[in-house]
Amino acid sequence: MTATPTTSTSPGTGLTGAPGPARSRRDEGRSRFTDRFRGGTSSNWFPYVLVLPLALVLWGYVVQPMLATFLESVNTDGADNYTSFLSGDGVARSSLVTSLVISAASVLLCGIVGVAMAFLLKRFSFPGRKLIEAIILVPAALPPLIGAISFQLLYSETGILPRGLQQLFGTESPVLPFSGIAGVLIVHTFTMYPFFYLSASAALAGMDPSVEEAAYNLGAGRVRVWRTVLLPMLTPALVSASLLVFMTSLASYTAPLLFGVDQTMTMQIYINRTNGDLPMASTYASVLGVVSVLFLLGMRWYEGRRSYRSQSKGVAAHRREVTNPFGRWLALAGSLLATVVLLAPVATIALVAFSADGSWTTEVVPSAYTTENFKTIFTEPKAFEPILNSLQMSLLATVACVVFGVLIAYAVRRLRFFGRGLLDVAVMLAWALPGTVVAINLISAFSTGNAFSFGQVLVGTFWIMPLAYFVRFLPLVFRSSNAALAQLDPSLEEAARNLGASWWRAFRTVTLRLMLPGVLAGALLAFVNGVGEFVASVLIYTSSTAPISVEINNRMYSFEIGTAAAYGMLQVVLIFVVMVVSGRLEGGNRSAKEAAKWTN
Repeated sequence: MTATPTTSTSPGTGLTGAPGPARSRRDEGRSRFTDRFRGGTSSNWFPYVLVLPLALVLWGYVVQPMLATFLESVNTDGADNYTSFLSGDGVARSSLVTSLVISAASVLLCGIVGVAMAFLLKRFSFPGRKLIEAIILVPAALPPLIGAISFQLLYSETGILPRGLQQLFGTESPVLPFSGIAGVLIVHTFTMYPFFYLSASAALAGMDPSVEEAAYNLGAGRVRVWRTVLLPMLTPALVSASLLVFMTSLASYTAPLLFGVDQTMTMQIYINRTNGDLPMASTYASVLGVVSVLFLLGMRWYEGRRSYRSQSKGVAAHRREVTNPFGRWLALAGSLLATVVLLAPVATIALVAFSADGSWTTEVVPSAYTTENFKTIFTEPKAFEPILNSLQMSLLATVACVVFGVLIAYAVRRLRFFGRGLLDVAVMLAWALPGTVVAINLISAFSTGNAFSFGQVLVGTFWIMPLAYFVRFLPLVFRSSNAALAQLDPSLEEAARNLGASWWRAFRTVTLRLMLPGVLAGALLAFVNGVGEFVASVLIYTSSTAPISVEINNRMYSFEIGTAAAYGMLQVVLIFVVMVVSGRLEGGNRSAKEAAKWTN
């Protein structure tokens, strides 16, 4: 047997024991740092190194502006400002009550429409069902301003339907016009019922029919089954949808603006801001922000009070065929009517987009049509500037949302550190704040230079706009990324790190690639919402930074209705294109729906 000489390693020698170049202390320190960084999430200090800049961003652009708004509200006549909300009369108290009533009524109406549509389409098969299913989410593709304008053009006193009925019946005034709070509620119902429809449809599709059948077999009637079985099982979906509708209604600005409801919180914020009374505008913003956050926390508490999981193991319910001849004809007529109602707003915008400016006065529909509106938008630099502004600002905000949204989602989902819940709450606050409140917060925080603006005044500059979009739509990317991460097994990243990859390489080549569809879906949602954003923009834009939505509003007030509708049609087409692209991202659909649930 031949003895094999052993080798040894020591500092300053090669692997075979041969003399080698001695490593410097800098090389040894760098090696130790690399080894620790390879450990990534297993290092005690690593989570804080990653989380610290994220926490600073949320503090500087979400929390600190909220505090600045509150300080602005109490800086001048603070006691008088807040007393006006507690007194029995006055505009402030009336505006708060009106906003709450509109929001509660919107929840009720949207719940009735959305749940009824979900139950009909998921439980019954009838002529025209597939047609309705194909277009039922069309209202979700309308930007808030365009949705409100389309309803004004259709159902207001000067709208197509009341004037058409007036001409048909020969009356002296328009028939069945919508105005005031009724007009606001009809806009909210049409544009927000998809929240209830999506939530209830998902719940009904996964509900075990054996539970419902067991209740019928025990002698329960339909009303009792709905009250004691179906509604309790739908509670999580209904709570989620109610939260979204209430928050969106409370933050609504365009519908009250167009239908002349001045005494709402959002309208009073705008009125006081334009009148130069920033302390009172800050008071309204602070109260509205507190109400929004309290409602959000209350609904989350109510949803978590009990478990709504079914212990059965049945299969999903099958649709019941409508066999009664009269019922089938009635269903077909109802389907056609629903199709007309759902497509009418988009068709109205498309029709008016080709009308000549100033040609539509007292006629039922425009009398003169032209393509000059679109030619003007694409050929005149000043007319095309709002499109460039919207695209640039939305793109900048989306990039920032992706960077910080993905990292915050990773920190909250995968890391363990002190204050993880606070980081999640900070993102939740950004979602809970209405657009008008976000705008007032940024005005209060950045009307003077500070560390987070690098000593520069941001109000009145280009950068205040993408910053507002970033704050408003960061939760979209965060929720979408969080949902994508929840579907990934952490062992995949751990395997890459065990094979020698650093944390950054494992995150970039494994985790990020696998969650990319969900991230892109959230990014597309953020981009589309940025292009259609109006509520915050109208308070902070300048003449050189006006986005598409503000330009639409300005053109409407200048009676250039055709050009305004042409801008709106471009927004609608862009959103439809993005929805198609988002739908083709395999694996990102569930994340996109999760993010859509957190839209403002």
